[in-house]
Amino acid sequence: SIAGVYVQSTKQTMSIYEAKSKGLLTPGTSLVLLEAQAATGFVIDPVKNKKLSVEEAAAQGVVGNEWKNKLLSAERAVTGYKDPYTGNTISLFQALKKDLIVKDHGIRLLEAQIATGGIIDPVYSHRVPVEVAYQRGYFDEEMNQILDDPDDDTKGFFDPNTQENLTYLQLLERCLRDPDTGLTFLSLNK
Repeated sequence: SIAGVYVQSTKQTMSIYEAKSKGLLTPGTSLVLLEAQAATGFVIDPVKNKKLSVEEAAAQGVVGNEWKNKLLSAERAVTGYKDPYTGNTISLFQALKKDLIVKDHGIRLLEAQIATGGIIDPVYSHRVPVEVAYQRGYFDEEMNQILDDPDDDTKGFFDPNTQENLTYLQLLERCLRDPDTGLTFLSLNK
Protein backbone atom coordinates (compact mmCIF):
# COMPACT_ATOMS: atom_id res chain seq x y z
CA SER A 1 0.00 0.00 0.00
CA ILE A 2 1.05 3.64 -0.23
CA ALA A 3 3.31 3.99 2.80
CA GLY A 4 4.02 7.69 2.89
CA VAL A 5 4.90 10.81 0.99
CA TYR A 6 8.09 11.84 -0.81
CA VAL A 7 8.52 15.61 -1.15
CA GLN A 8 10.50 16.30 -4.32
CA SER A 9 11.77 19.77 -3.40
CA THR A 10 13.33 18.65 -0.11
CA LYS A 11 13.89 14.96 -1.00
CA GLN A 12 12.23 14.13 2.30
CA THR A 13 10.05 11.13 3.07
CA MET A 14 7.39 11.33 5.75
CA SER A 15 4.28 9.59 6.99
CA ILE A 16 0.91 10.48 5.52
CA TYR A 17 -0.19 11.94 8.83
CA GLU A 18 2.92 14.15 9.04
CA ALA A 19 2.30 15.35 5.47
CA LYS A 20 -1.23 16.33 6.55
CA SER A 21 0.12 18.11 9.65
CA LYS A 22 2.50 20.12 7.43
CA GLY A 23 -0.31 21.06 5.04
CA LEU A 24 1.12 19.00 2.15
CA LEU A 25 -1.99 16.80 1.94
CA THR A 26 -5.58 17.70 2.74
CA PRO A 27 -7.17 15.93 5.70
CA GLY A 28 -9.55 14.12 3.31
CA THR A 29 -6.78 12.78 1.06
CA SER A 30 -4.70 11.76 4.08
CA LEU A 31 -7.56 9.92 5.71
CA VAL A 32 -8.43 7.80 2.66
CA LEU A 33 -4.76 6.86 2.22
CA LEU A 34 -4.48 5.85 5.88
CA GLU A 35 -7.75 3.93 5.70
CA ALA A 36 -6.37 2.05 2.70
CA GLN A 37 -3.28 1.17 4.76
CA ALA A 38 -5.37 -0.08 7.68
CA ALA A 39 -7.66 -2.04 5.33
CA THR A 40 -4.69 -3.82 3.76
CA GLY A 41 -3.22 -5.01 7.04
CA PHE A 42 -1.15 -2.36 8.77
CA VAL A 43 -0.59 1.33 9.30
CA ILE A 44 2.94 2.03 8.07
CA ASP A 45 5.54 4.17 9.78
CA PRO A 46 7.67 4.85 6.68
CA VAL A 47 10.36 6.68 8.63
CA LYS A 48 11.12 3.70 10.88
CA ASN A 49 9.90 1.18 8.27
CA LYS A 50 7.51 -0.43 10.75
CA LYS A 51 4.11 -2.03 10.22
CA LEU A 52 1.72 -1.25 13.05
CA SER A 53 -1.81 -1.99 14.12
CA VAL A 54 -4.07 1.05 14.37
CA GLU A 55 -3.78 0.95 18.19
CA GLU A 56 0.04 0.89 17.99
CA ALA A 57 0.13 3.63 15.34
CA ALA A 58 -2.05 5.92 17.48
CA ALA A 59 0.02 5.17 20.61
CA GLN A 60 3.27 5.95 18.75
CA GLY A 61 1.94 9.14 17.15
CA VAL A 62 2.12 7.79 13.58
CA VAL A 63 -1.56 8.76 13.30
CA GLY A 64 -3.50 11.23 15.39
CA ASN A 65 -6.01 10.10 17.98
CA GLU A 66 -8.74 12.07 16.22
CA TRP A 67 -8.62 9.47 13.41
CA LYS A 68 -8.22 6.38 15.55
CA ASN A 69 -11.87 5.30 15.42
CA LYS A 70 -12.13 5.80 11.66
CA LEU A 71 -8.97 3.76 11.16
CA LEU A 72 -10.12 1.03 13.55
CA SER A 73 -13.23 0.79 11.40
CA ALA A 74 -11.09 0.43 8.24
CA GLU A 75 -8.95 -2.19 10.00
CA ARG A 76 -12.06 -4.37 10.29
CA ALA A 77 -11.65 -4.97 6.57
CA VAL A 78 -8.81 -7.25 7.74
CA THR A 79 -10.13 -8.59 11.04
CA GLY A 80 -13.73 -8.92 9.88
CA TYR A 81 -17.04 -7.31 10.76
CA LYS A 82 -19.55 -8.71 13.21
CA ASP A 83 -22.85 -9.65 11.65
CA PRO A 84 -25.44 -8.09 14.01
CA TYR A 85 -27.97 -10.80 13.15
CA THR A 86 -25.84 -13.93 13.55
CA GLY A 87 -22.83 -12.73 15.57
CA ASN A 88 -20.56 -14.33 12.93
CA THR A 89 -17.43 -12.72 11.55
CA ILE A 90 -18.04 -11.60 7.99
CA SER A 91 -15.84 -10.11 5.30
CA LEU A 92 -15.71 -6.53 4.05
CA PHE A 93 -17.72 -7.46 0.95
CA GLN A 94 -20.37 -9.28 2.99
CA ALA A 95 -20.62 -6.26 5.32
CA LEU A 96 -21.10 -4.07 2.23
CA LYS A 97 -23.85 -6.36 0.96
CA LYS A 98 -25.66 -6.17 4.31
CA ASP A 99 -25.35 -2.36 4.37
CA LEU A 100 -23.22 -2.44 7.52
CA ILE A 101 -20.80 -0.02 5.88
CA VAL A 102 -21.30 2.89 3.50
CA LYS A 103 -20.97 1.73 -0.10
CA ASP A 104 -18.35 4.14 -1.46
CA HIS A 105 -16.25 3.71 1.68
CA GLY A 106 -16.41 -0.08 1.43
CA ILE A 107 -15.58 -0.03 -2.27
CA ARG A 108 -12.46 2.06 -1.58
CA LEU A 109 -11.24 -0.42 1.03
CA LEU A 110 -12.00 -3.45 -1.16
CA GLU A 111 -10.23 -1.84 -4.08
CA ALA A 112 -7.15 -1.16 -1.96
CA GLN A 113 -7.05 -4.84 -0.93
CA ILE A 114 -7.32 -6.08 -4.52
CA ALA A 115 -4.67 -3.60 -5.72
CA THR A 116 -2.22 -4.77 -3.05
CA GLY A 117 -2.46 -8.51 -3.53
CA GLY A 118 -5.96 -9.85 -3.04
CA ILE A 119 -9.09 -9.77 -0.92
CA ILE A 120 -8.45 -10.48 2.76
CA ASP A 121 -10.33 -13.45 4.19
CA PRO A 122 -11.05 -12.34 7.78
CA VAL A 123 -11.68 -15.86 9.02
CA TYR A 124 -8.21 -17.11 8.06
CA SER A 125 -6.58 -13.63 7.90
CA HIS A 126 -4.86 -14.18 4.62
CA ARG A 127 -5.29 -12.84 1.13
CA VAL A 128 -7.14 -14.72 -1.56
CA PRO A 129 -7.22 -14.08 -5.29
CA VAL A 130 -10.44 -12.70 -6.74
CA GLU A 131 -11.44 -16.15 -8.13
CA VAL A 132 -11.22 -17.74 -4.66
CA ALA A 133 -13.04 -14.76 -3.16
CA TYR A 134 -15.90 -15.45 -5.61
CA GLN A 135 -16.14 -19.06 -4.39
CA ARG A 136 -16.18 -18.04 -0.72
CA GLY A 137 -18.83 -15.38 -1.25
CA TYR A 138 -16.40 -12.51 -0.56
CA PHE A 139 -16.95 -10.99 -4.01
CA ASP A 140 -19.43 -11.07 -6.89
CA GLU A 141 -19.88 -10.12 -10.53
CA GLU A 142 -21.62 -6.83 -9.76
CA MET A 143 -18.74 -5.67 -7.55
CA ASN A 144 -16.26 -6.86 -10.15
CA GLN A 145 -18.03 -4.68 -12.75
CA ILE A 146 -17.89 -1.67 -10.44
CA LEU A 147 -14.16 -2.10 -9.89
CA ASP A 148 -13.40 -3.09 -13.51
CA ASP A 149 -15.14 -0.08 -14.96
CA PRO A 150 -14.43 2.68 -12.49
CA ASP A 151 -16.50 5.83 -12.80
CA ASP A 152 -16.16 8.96 -10.73
CA ASP A 153 -18.11 7.39 -7.88
CA THR A 154 -15.53 4.68 -7.41
CA LYS A 155 -12.45 6.78 -8.05
CA GLY A 156 -12.02 7.53 -4.38
CA PHE A 157 -8.32 8.45 -4.36
CA PHE A 158 -7.07 11.93 -5.17
CA ASP A 159 -3.78 12.71 -6.90
CA PRO A 160 -2.70 16.04 -5.37
CA ASN A 161 -0.24 16.63 -8.23
CA THR A 162 -2.79 16.50 -11.04
CA GLN A 163 -6.02 17.14 -9.07
CA GLU A 164 -7.50 13.94 -10.54
CA ASN A 165 -9.68 11.36 -8.86
CA LEU A 166 -8.19 7.92 -9.43
CA THR A 167 -8.60 4.32 -8.43
CA TYR A 168 -6.14 3.02 -5.84
CA LEU A 169 -4.33 1.00 -8.51
CA GLN A 170 -3.94 4.08 -10.72
CA LEU A 171 -2.54 6.09 -7.81
CA LEU A 172 -0.20 3.23 -6.82
CA GLU A 173 1.15 3.14 -10.37
CA ARG A 174 2.14 6.81 -10.05
CA CYS A 175 4.04 6.23 -6.82
CA LEU A 176 7.77 5.73 -6.28
CA ARG A 177 9.17 2.54 -4.77
CA ASP A 178 12.07 2.87 -2.35
CA PRO A 179 14.56 0.20 -3.46
CA ASP A 180 16.03 -0.13 0.05
CA THR A 181 12.83 -0.65 2.04
CA GLY A 182 10.43 -1.76 -0.71
CA LEU A 183 7.97 0.88 0.53
CA THR A 184 5.83 2.85 -1.92
CA PHE A 185 5.68 6.65 -1.67
CA LEU A 186 3.33 9.20 -3.19
CA SER A 187 5.69 11.74 -4.73
CA LEU A 188 4.59 15.36 -4.26
CA ASN A 189 5.70 17.99 -6.78
CA LYS A 190 6.26 20.56 -4.05
